[in-house]
Amino acid sequence: MILKILLVVGVIAFVYFMFIKKRPTIAESKDEQKKEKPQSSEMVECPSCGVYCSLDDAILSSGKYYCSKECVEKKS
Repeated sequence: MILKILLVVGVIAFVYFMFIKKRPTIAESKDEQKKEKPQSSEMVECPSCGVYCSLDDAILSSGKYYCSKECVEKKS
């Protein structure tokens, strides 16, 4: 009896994972990675002073990019 139940559950799980569950495509996962973090060659504007600086040099604080430690301290 338990063997039959396990077999039915296994078949249902197999059908679900093979046919129903949507798998992300390679293009979708690349798009998601690009949305998470901007590319390093991009320029971002400091919300405190308005200066543009490269993403490599910027300081991330509270979800915003700042050009220097002084601007991060000024926001408070």
